[in-house]
Amino acid sequence: MISAISSNFRRCLSALLVLILALTCQFALTGCRVAQFKTKSAQVSQLVLTALTDPKTFNPALNQEFPNIFLFAFDRLTTENGVTGEVEPALAEFWEISQDKKRVVFTLREGLQWSDGQPLTADDVVFTFEDVIFNKQIPTDFKDSFKIGASGAFPKVRKISNRQVEFILPEPFAPLLRAVAGPEGVSILPKHILQASVQTKGSDGNPRFISTWGTDTDPTKIVVNGPYQLESLSPGQRLVFRRNPYYWRKDEQGNQMPYIERIIWQFIENTDTQLLAFRSGDLDVMGDVRPLRPEYYSLLKKQEKQGKFKVYNGGPWSGTTYITFNLSKARDKNNRPFVDPIKSRWFNNLAFRQAVAYAIDRQKMRDNIFRGIGELQNSPISVQSPYYLKDGLKVYNHNPEKAKQLLISAGFKYNDRGELLDADGHRVRFTFLTNSGNKIREAIGAQIKDDLSKIGIQIDFTPINFNTLIDKINTSRDWEAHMIGFTGGIDPHGLTNLWTSRGGSHTFNLAPQPGQPPIKGWQPLDWELEIDRLFAAGAREFDETKRQAIYAEFQRIVQEQLPVIHLVNETALMAVRDRVQGVKYTGLPSWGLWNIQELKIVNK
Repeated sequence: MISAISSNFRRCLSALLVLILALTCQFALTGCRVAQFKTKSAQVSQLVLTALTDPKTFNPALNQEFPNIFLFAFDRLTTENGVTGEVEPALAEFWEISQDKKRVVFTLREGLQWSDGQPLTADDVVFTFEDVIFNKQIPTDFKDSFKIGASGAFPKVRKISNRQVEFILPEPFAPLLRAVAGPEGVSILPKHILQASVQTKGSDGNPRFISTWGTDTDPTKIVVNGPYQLESLSPGQRLVFRRNPYYWRKDEQGNQMPYIERIIWQFIENTDTQLLAFRSGDLDVMGDVRPLRPEYYSLLKKQEKQGKFKVYNGGPWSGTTYITFNLSKARDKNNRPFVDPIKSRWFNNLAFRQAVAYAIDRQKMRDNIFRGIGELQNSPISVQSPYYLKDGLKVYNHNPEKAKQLLISAGFKYNDRGELLDADGHRVRFTFLTNSGNKIREAIGAQIKDDLSKIGIQIDFTPINFNTLIDKINTSRDWEAHMIGFTGGIDPHGLTNLWTSRGGSHTFNLAPQPGQPPIKGWQPLDWELEIDRLFAAGAREFDETKRQAIYAEFQRIVQEQLPVIHLVNETALMAVRDRVQGVKYTGLPSWGLWNIQELKIVNK
């Protein structure tokens, strides 16, 4: 009798728990739906997008992440057309280049305003470059794009009139128009809001600007010049943008742009959950900041008509995905090495890096993880770029036997269990990081772990929060190996902050950075200095044939020295609901909605 009663009780309890769980899940799924933003009295046009994590900063100059809020909220002097790749006017209506190519005058559009109604003038442009970007005390990655020649001199930016500003260059500088272009160029900043933060210092001795406009700032206090201004932030949930009433763009009929009133940026830390949200109708776009996973593409392509959306194939994507080792031999202020000296010797051994490259089965990765959609990547330059070198590069196709031979020739050895040891008998084992929630990278990491185990290397693969990953890479420098992506484009000069030795994203051997505690013993390697020289030469050269030769040599050095191991070039895939009109999708820009101001919502 007791047993029977107990069994009935357990069945009832199980049923109750299932009901509670179902109600909880339903609340979780509907509680964050965008319907709550609509009222019966006012229905506004809105676009619902998604990102894996919250923004790290509201300060454009300090940005090191993609996607970011500045895609929506800020404009630049020029912009790149996402279809043609041509540089087009933005805040600057036109520009003039002197015959000796050492002076460029930008003329701003008439009547430009900030989102608080204040005029946007040449003073703001000069402030942005002279007081912020070129300020040695402010750690901004944009510096690297404007260092000219072997000395790394900056242009002189001067006001001619309220609408005109000139860039005086120490020598001809071919990348200038693209360096100032959107969506990832220098956002023009409001002098009347931020000047005081640049001129005053905090208790740490750094300009207060470095801690200004963090994500703890009231979003409505962020003054912008782009199509959208920030309205509200709910950490871990969403960021809401409202149309900027002072935005400068108007269409040919004189209608104010952008057309869409509100954008909701949902934070969903898992791509599978993002897919569920898109299929249920809670998202309007998926794949705008990183291509859709290939299995999502196959699934969604079959559901286009029924789901009332379209899946776009934009061809090769401009970004790259790679793994890299921490090659730094530097030490912190307490003289502690950032990398365990034992592991540092492995990572700085070229044969070791090459062996890892040969051990990774990228073809299997392409066929299985990417479902055959995409191509093997052997260059740091985007495949759409005219500077991309398709042939003549050293290639590391899968060859585990060659990997083992390289390791043995470099002094490594195997024990009777097939485990790899270094010459001193230390087991070869290291931590490998990437950002969690990105299922493609998690799958790649799992395969790499398996591939390297076949040559006796043990890796501890650990996906972590993206913002935590960036802090480890760029601030604490507490990492051994990681996998990440980098956005690309037409001109290789856009890669300066990754590939020049003092660049802010030169993570595999990160130099001392402004605003960070001092480090000891940092030294660039000879091949890093040669890349510095090539980038300086490529920037001053206007002859396209000569520029191609310069960047071809850069690509050869990268593949020979292998500071990073490139993996698979993805295909640009994006799904968009039919009600979103005006999409112009290609794989050229890193952001699929590069023409956000032109998009319209048409409810059918």
